[in-house]
Amino acid sequence: MGAVVGTLTMQTKQRRPSRDKADDELEMTMVCHRPEGLDQLEAQTNFSKQELQILYRGFKNECPSGVVNEETFKHIYAQFFPHGDASTYAHYLFNAFDTTNNGSIKFKDFVMGLSILLRGTLREKLEWTFHLYDINKDGYINREEMTEIVRAIYDMMGKYTYPALKGDVPQQHVDAFFQKMDKNKDGVVTLEEFIVACQEDENMMRSMQLFENVM
Repeated sequence: MGAVVGTLTMQTKQRRPSRDKADDELEMTMVCHRPEGLDQLEAQTNFSKQELQILYRGFKNECPSGVVNEETFKHIYAQFFPHGDASTYAHYLFNAFDTTNNGSIKFKDFVMGLSILLRGTLREKLEWTFHLYDINKDGYINREEMTEIVRAIYDMMGKYTYPALKGDVPQQHVDAFFQKMDKNKDGVVTLEEFIVACQEDENMMRSMQLFENVM
């Protein structure tokens, strides 16, 4: 997620530091899709007002309309993975942020997800990751869904994947995960199975943390 955050805040750091709260409140009313007020967002996230102001300036700089569509999101994400194809992973990540399934991400959607990924509890982060893997949103992760996400991550990393990617590596990765996660061997992983397996297995937790770094 640092990739997207970096882009959205990059030019903010170059702006004048003299802006005050009134300036920011005024600015937040001048886009087509006005976000929630700072007080409400501060209460709903783990960010301070100052941090929200910084995030908002970067968000508005990249997305003047106040919303991000999928193509813009893919373009932003692709800039940080020039040696691979990030489009598929960006598609799934976009869907995870688009909690209303309306084809766009508003500032509130962005900071709510970002708050969990950066400052949420371990369980909150694992729940968010589970929902990313649960592509069809049926409350379970099946092998096909996990394979899609893992392969998308390998495709995104491109030639920097280490060790060098062979055709069956993503499937081997998925097979190893399912062997540990699918406790009752019914072919799908529930949220609780996912959380318990990650908490019990140090190697699996490290793998999930590595995947979190590309979010």
